[in-house]
Amino acid sequence: MSRLHIRKIGILSAAKIYAVMMFVISLIISVPYGLIIIVFSLFGAGMGRGSEALAVGGGGVVMGIVMMIALPIIYAIIGFIFGAIGALVYNIIAGIVGGIELEVENIA
Repeated sequence: MSRLHIRKIGILSAAKIYAVMMFVISLIISVPYGLIIIVFSLFGAGMGRGSEALAVGGGGVVMGIVMMIALPIIYAIIGFIFGAIGALVYNIIAGIVGGIELEVENIA
């Protein structure tokens, strides 16, 4: 068994990984919720009468679509920012403490 120390993390690479992870997680969450919002708003519009009910139903459809598109983008931006901040803080602390020690084994 050999030991490795992680002394420094690439800030940009960590930020990109966090951005992609947050984007995917947000897609998994926001798409079903967006579809639920669309279905229930159309159901509510069908139950009502007049243009007010259609306006509410249309607003729900728009909100569902915006939720499915905007939330993953916003979460990716937030993931990028906090991934960069996290890597920067790790690099500072690892310079003081010495980093994370990993124990690895070669499998041949």
